[in-house]
Amino acid sequence: MQKRFFGLPLVLVVAGITVSAHAAIRGRYVEVRNADVWTGPCFANSQVDLQGNEAMMGWKVTGGTWNGVNLKGLSVIAVLKAKATLGDHYHDPYPAESVIIVDQQANEAQRAALENFARAQAGRLLDHVARVETAPITFKTVAHDAVSLQAGKLAMIRTRALCSGDVICGNEFTYYPPLVKDANAMPAYTEEEAYNGRGLGVVWNRIDRRSAFVGTFGR
Repeated sequence: MQKRFFGLPLVLVVAGITVSAHAAIRGRYVEVRNADVWTGPCFANSQVDLQGNEAMMGWKVTGGTWNGVNLKGLSVIAVLKAKATLGDHYHDPYPAESVIIVDQQANEAQRAALENFARAQAGRLLDHVARVETAPITFKTVAHDAVSLQAGKLAMIRTRALCSGDVICGNEFTYYPPLVKDANAMPAYTEEEAYNGRGLGVVWNRIDRRSAFVGTFGR
């Protein structure tokens, strides 16, 4: 009985260390899609199953470790093309094809940790990774909802805060939630976003949409 009683807290302590290792990471998050996320039902219904199947997610680590690897100051981006509109309850977006872009400044261990972190954050959306690229990544926070993300010539995102001029029908709300559950993010306006890499069979350059989320992750 004593061995069993002693073993239980020991398991809990080990489990606690594992959870802490994953939770002890924090930073900034941005997400864009090819459909409005802050919108009214009329606009969303006109886009569903026609748009919203492409997205980019970007993370910048401001502090902490992942799997015991210090990632402070490094960034990672996930670009994906799904089978249907992401976030729509009536269409299955899986399987999704994706590309991961890891920070060129990272060493080998950090690159592996960044890729693992992105996969853990995005879940099934990154089950089918076509390519893993490296690029110099800059992730700048201009204001609370305004960020600038650049990954060499492969990808870029630029957002700003939503304003009264972005109201069209008057029934706008956060129609779709962020793709990452761990993200504490609010909808924002996409001034420009582009993907020019390989692996998805498509590239794009889009402007002026209510299609972004900006926020933080971790603690």
